[in-house]
Amino acid sequence: MAETYRRVLLNADAVRRSLARMALEILERNRGTQGLALVGIVRRGDRLARRIADHIRKAEGVEVPVGRLDITLYRDDLGRKGAPPPLGPTDIPFSLDDRMVVLVDDVLYTGRTVRAALDALVDLGRPRAIQLAVLVDRGHRELPIQPDYVGHAEPTRPEEEIEVRVGDDPSDDAVFLVEPGWDEGEV
Repeated sequence: MAETYRRVLLNADAVRRSLARMALEILERNRGTQGLALVGIVRRGDRLARRIADHIRKAEGVEVPVGRLDITLYRDDLGRKGAPPPLGPTDIPFSLDDRMVVLVDDVLYTGRTVRAALDALVDLGRPRAIQLAVLVDRGHRELPIQPDYVGHAEPTRPEEEIEVRVGDDPSDDAVFLVEPGWDEGEV
């Protein structure tokens, strides 16, 4: 039986430092918080968006609006993988119109999740612009999508996976590279 190898890419401290740096980059690029909002993609991006907002609050003393976006119905593989996954909550308690929206996700891989999120966002309003922040960029795009803010770039092979753990407690956060192993009989 093949084994799986898991290597730590970012421990909790490295995740915290990456998010703090991304928050400062967002502030610098946007010249502060005026008109800024963060929207995280449900499952882990929404938690990361809240963490980035906390770093912005600590740096600027300003609460930046944070929303969460479920993209389930916008996925281009809906129905191709069997039963659709359950819908999660979209909660954006502010207008997107004329805002600089920073879309937050955990991992950027093919770009299909981000494409679905862009479709969902423009159905909800007309942002002035949308920027993309990801904790990990692993390459292998299928769509012409590039992040504006990256916590960690990790070139991967297609058979590898990136596993992001974002818990209720930031001290439990971690990012792993999961590599498939092999049997001696497979060599």
